[in-house]
Order: sequence, then C-alpha cells, then structure tokens
Amino acid sequence: MTNDMLSYYTQPGPMTDPGPYAHLFDGLPTDIPALVKTLQGVMVHIFWAGSYGLELTDERKAEVNLRTVEKQLARILELDDRPLTEARPHERKLVGNCRDFSVMMTAILRHQGVPARARCGFGTYFIPGHYEDHWVVEYWNAEQARWVLVDAQLDAMMQEALKLDFDPLDTPRSRFIVGGDAWQLCRSGKANPDDFGIFEWHGIEFVRGDLLRDFLAFNKVEILPWDGGWGYLVELAPEQVEPVYALMDRVAALTLADDFAAIRALYEADANFHPPAEW
Repeated sequence: MTNDMLSYYTQPGPMTDPGPYAHLFDGLPTDIPALVKTLQGVMVHIFWAGSYGLELTDERKAEVNLRTVEKQLARILELDDRPLTEARPHERKLVGNCRDFSVMMTAILRHQGVPARARCGFGTYFIPGHYEDHWVVEYWNAEQARWVLVDAQLDAMMQEALKLDFDPLDTPRSRFIVGGDAWQLCRSGKANPDDFGIFEWHGIEFVRGDLLRDFLAFNKVEILPWDGGWGYLVELAPEQVEPVYALMDRVAALTLADDFAAIRALYEADANFHPPAEW
C-alpha cells in the first residue's frame, strides 16, 4: 500500500495538472532549495506585497482566485513569458497566497516524479500565541523515508521579518499544525479553538474547515481557502453537529495515521466530500 500511495502522489490531480503548460516544468531545479527559490521568483504573496513596495490593483488581487495550476501558469506567461527559471520583478509575478505556493510546488514535484501533496493547517510562527490559517507542501524524501514539510512562500525577507527559529525547508510539525492535529487539540480541550484562524474568522468551525481542506488535499482536491457552500463545507444545523463532528474525528484520525486506503475509500464513498463537478 505504501507503493500505491507514493505512486498516487506522483500523479497530478484536477487542481495540479499543468495541462498544455507542462513543458514549463521541464528543466526546473530538482533540489528543494533551488526549486523553492525558483517558485519565489515567479510568485508574490498577496499579504506581503506591500513589504516589497508593491501596490496591487483589485484586478491583480483577483489572481488568488485562480483555482488550478493550469490557469495560474497561463497567467504567469501573460505577465512575463520568459522561462520559469528567470525571476520576475515583483510587479510581474503571479499574485498568490500560501495555498498557491504550496499547490504550485506540489504540481512541479509531481511532474518530476516526486510524491508530494499540499497540506492545510495552522502556522504557529506568524503571530505569537496564535495558530494562523496556512498551507504548506509535503514531499516524500526517499533517502530519509519520511514526509518533509516545506513552507515555500517564506523567502529571506519573510524569514527575517518573522524571526524564524527553524528551517522552512524542513518545517517542524510542532510549528505547522496539520488539520487533524488542530482538530484533535480543540476537541480534547488541549487548545482553545478561538486561537485558530485568520483575521476575524476563528473557532471550532474554522478548524473543521481546515481539517476538511487537508482531507481533500490528501485526495488531490486542493480547493481554495474560501471555497465552500457544498457538502460538509456548510454551516451545520444543530442536529447535524454531533454526527458530523464524529465523522470529523474519524477524518482527523485517518489523516494523522496516513491511512491511504481508508482515506481514499471514505472520500470515494461519500459525495458530501466532492466539490462541484465544474471545478
């Protein structure tokens, strides 16, 4: 089953398929530090743009709504048609967020035959005492036989601003809390759900949303951070809370155990996990 799992994560999904732009990934660096630097050369984080002296128009900000890697690559070429190995000035980089950095790197690694998946959860390194809604990428390090977390958006400027005390190319799991861990911490009373979120959005329902996004990413469906309004990503009626929370307990346990067969079976068997077909 391990071989099946690793093979599964080397193949693109509906969000990470580069489509006609797959050739753009040919010749990219295969070592993680150089690949992350290449990615930072073509993308800029929407919330950090001002730190680079970049003032974004509403049109440019809307680039964070590009759900698929194929559409993101098309936009990258519209802004600057040079190879991805050539860093752009900030004003000609694709505007994205943590999810976009993670999904794009996932797509590149899969193209290179490296098992990879985006992970949704919470970073503890943005605001002291707070679990910030965040995405990273996780790749299989064959030499070390383990999954390694990489925060691909954190360039030198961000690392200095945040005063990081760890290597973002091997982010400790005590610093990035995956969705399943966050859910269990809150359900057990070991952490306050109100400490999890972003801006004015926080609480146990926010944590449930990140758990679902992490579970979907295990199934190669890397939705946008604000996607919802279908299946389990809706506001629950009072009578739904207990059964849905019990299901989320199972989802958290499966993802933390990395039970590939059970994760895939649960996803396929329950249409409430499936996003709208047109996506």
